[in-house]
Amino acid sequence: MTANNPLLQDFDLPPYSQIKPEHVEPAIDQILADSRAAIAELLQQQAEPSWDGLVLALDELGARLGRAWGPVSHLNAVCNSPELRAAYEACLPKLSEYWTELGQNKPLFQAYDALAGSPEAAGFDVAQKTILEHALRDFRLSGIDLPAEQQKRYGEIQMRLSELTSKFSNQLLDATQAWTKHVTDEAVLAGLTDSAKAQMQQAAAAKGLDGWLITLEFPSYFAVITYADDRALREEIYAAYCTRASDQGPNAGQHDNGPLMAEILDLRQELARLLGFAHYSELSLASKMAESTEQVLSFLRDLAVRSKPFAAQDLAELKAFAAEQGLNDLQSWDVGYYSEKLRQQRYSISQEQVRAWFPVDKVLTGLFAIVQKLYGIEIRELKDFDSWHPDVRLFEIQENGQHVGRFFFDLYARANKRGGAWMDGARDKRRAADGSLISPVANLVCNFTPPVGGKPALLTHDEVTTLFHEFGHGLHHLLTRVEHAGASGINGVAWDAVELPSQFMENWCWEPEGLALISGHHETGEALPQAMLDKMLAAKNFQSGLMMVRQLEFSLFDFELHATHGDGRSVLEVLEAIRDEVSVLRPPAYNRFANGFAHIFAGGYAAGYYSYKWAEVLSADAFSKFEEEGVFNADTGRAFREAILARGGSQEPMVLFVDFRGREPKIDALLRHLGLSQEAA
Repeated sequence: MTANNPLLQDFDLPPYSQIKPEHVEPAIDQILADSRAAIAELLQQQAEPSWDGLVLALDELGARLGRAWGPVSHLNAVCNSPELRAAYEACLPKLSEYWTELGQNKPLFQAYDALAGSPEAAGFDVAQKTILEHALRDFRLSGIDLPAEQQKRYGEIQMRLSELTSKFSNQLLDATQAWTKHVTDEAVLAGLTDSAKAQMQQAAAAKGLDGWLITLEFPSYFAVITYADDRALREEIYAAYCTRASDQGPNAGQHDNGPLMAEILDLRQELARLLGFAHYSELSLASKMAESTEQVLSFLRDLAVRSKPFAAQDLAELKAFAAEQGLNDLQSWDVGYYSEKLRQQRYSISQEQVRAWFPVDKVLTGLFAIVQKLYGIEIRELKDFDSWHPDVRLFEIQENGQHVGRFFFDLYARANKRGGAWMDGARDKRRAADGSLISPVANLVCNFTPPVGGKPALLTHDEVTTLFHEFGHGLHHLLTRVEHAGASGINGVAWDAVELPSQFMENWCWEPEGLALISGHHETGEALPQAMLDKMLAAKNFQSGLMMVRQLEFSLFDFELHATHGDGRSVLEVLEAIRDEVSVLRPPAYNRFANGFAHIFAGGYAAGYYSYKWAEVLSADAFSKFEEEGVFNADTGRAFREAILARGGSQEPMVLFVDFRGREPKIDALLRHLGLSQEAA
């Protein structure tokens, strides 16, 4: 089996087309067995631990496991199938058990402790010292100091959590795909754009149907909720979307994530208590930039107090506008529709109008030109590579003719692909045991509207912003200068600082000089007209108060949920209490937003969703330096690259930020950028 198993071979880029579900479990079993044996042997030889003999040796083992598991995990997200899902899930408890074993391996902990206190460590560079410091912290967070019985319980909890979070994600995907609406009368779709209808026609044809197929994949949902004149249709898709994987809505009880959420929260609370923390939110902060739960809550509540009056004003204006159009009871399924109409009335601009100026290739060419100006890198497309889907593209970054790294782009929504947008590090930059330098590889995944009817994919400006955001994560991973796996790229970066480079990149989507590079009409190549640019910039902060309180609702709900679990309130009751505090528009009682909140129940954001707002303060303040010195100032770009992107997780985020900005961050720039300060108002 080994000879024929691609996951057990050496390869440069993963041989995606050759990886079959039956390869997965045997490969992981083999690698875990080999790793356990190698660690036991390594510890016998470590009389006096050395960096190469201990840390580098473990990096090599981790890289081998990552080389096999990384592509499997990725394929499970972008090409989900029942067979692959079963193989993936069969490995989750095995991997969880292995990582728990490693975290509770006393001799291994002692070896790290001895290395940290050794004469050799005095000569280590700053990244090596940080890696050791984080490793010792992580041993403690893995229960290294617990009695055997509690260590065993810790392992059981982690194993069960890995199963539950994967199941949450699967049920959300299944629930998203379980609902469709087949439309044969085009009049029902009045108001929808031609491109949206073409995409729905394509979806229907793919299923052998005439007419149009509406799905809950985001481009389809967004088109209906934003443009459909038929209010009943908007309500129908809203109800289906916001009750996915719940006890409510058209598919009530099917793929219900409610019981999973309850068990996940119970186990996280138990885990926190085992490790001596008051609750899971406190445990979450043990490895983050924020110093205390009080600091996070006061940060979020301060933003809420500042933002809520702006949100209330946004809503009052929207209700007044809807009333002028004859609607006196504005509901959640009306907000997107009337907001778009109000935006068009006020600024004579819509997302759909600007789409024609953002064909995907023009956006990519412009994006690459922007980072070339900022960081002095060149990007070129590569052909002839093994892929998981025909739409996937591969690019290489070079600097002064030298290879830096590569990244895959998988940009379009499709069936059996997880929703949302993300970056994952497919391979870390590191110096291997033989002295060779391994270059980084990243996967960048989005769910944009695919090309239809022979036209190129045309992006909304929101989609352009999402693309820049994920590319910022990619640059953080790819432009690292750290050569130790534990701190290269995004490794070791505190979770509440990891969004800094991604949110920072979004700023160039709004800069006139940036927009000039990323826009051009898909038929004529004509530049974005100045009048349209002026309207876009004027509309930039349209309803930013409403958007801010929405994000704060998510952040406070997540943090409170994990801080107060066990106080007798249900998930829904916690959410309703937060809405009482910060929201200005209440959704209907059947809304089950939490059942689809994959960031906190299936991603890495549990008691960490506040990171988006936290890092937005950092990114806005960092960008204000470019506003002062020129948005394409190469010296400022180089300084940002060297202080933030190049140094990865080698030092605490505040140290890196101060190195770049010359001081600690201030909230002023964020409020100004969003038009939420008195000065901006």
